[in-house]
Amino acid sequence: MTESTKNEAQETKLVQEIEGVQVVLAPEAAEAEVPADIATDFVLPQDDLEAALVDRVVNISRVAKVVKGGRRFSFAALVVSGNGQGLVGFGLGKANEVPDAIRKGSERARKHMSKIAVKNKTIPHDVIGKFGAATVLLKRARAGTGVIAGGSVRAVIEAAGIHDILTKCIGTNNPHNVIRATLDGLNKLFDPEQKRKDLAQA
Repeated sequence: MTESTKNEAQETKLVQEIEGVQVVLAPEAAEAEVPADIATDFVLPQDDLEAALVDRVVNISRVAKVVKGGRRFSFAALVVSGNGQGLVGFGLGKANEVPDAIRKGSERARKHMSKIAVKNKTIPHDVIGKFGAATVLLKRARAGTGVIAGGSVRAVIEAAGIHDILTKCIGTNNPHNVIRATLDGLNKLFDPEQKRKDLAQA
């Protein structure tokens, strides 16, 4: 098998059914020490607006607690949720089983959504987001550039519906801090034209 064939196989997403929930296996899931049938992208059955929300699992951590008689394992799932039209949020779910952890993370992500300013499928202006030791630089790009971003940043950007952007992650690559820094930058965005109108009215 050639190198290009291997890359294509890794990028191929697998759709499965887990307890009635449609899931899509993304390449990031292959690196986690979790059962192979657990996916990183899935759509939960919801109504109205929430029906358009798509969840993406950025990271799954397996935690071992040493108790009398052996070790007890639990899982923590970091989930990003968005509708692809400027609405995005994230949540952390913990449970003894991976599907339960993903569902908890999804529920928390949908309770803490933020509206992001998106203009012509990119961001209105350049911005820097910070959280802890993580710094994320977000630069607007012309049409056709695509999403130039790493795993954690890409999950947030794609969930928000941004198609053309340049990003650079500086400092730590901890997914929790990187996601918070990315959202910090996105929440600072504003539409210059709308801002001008608001100032004129004031």
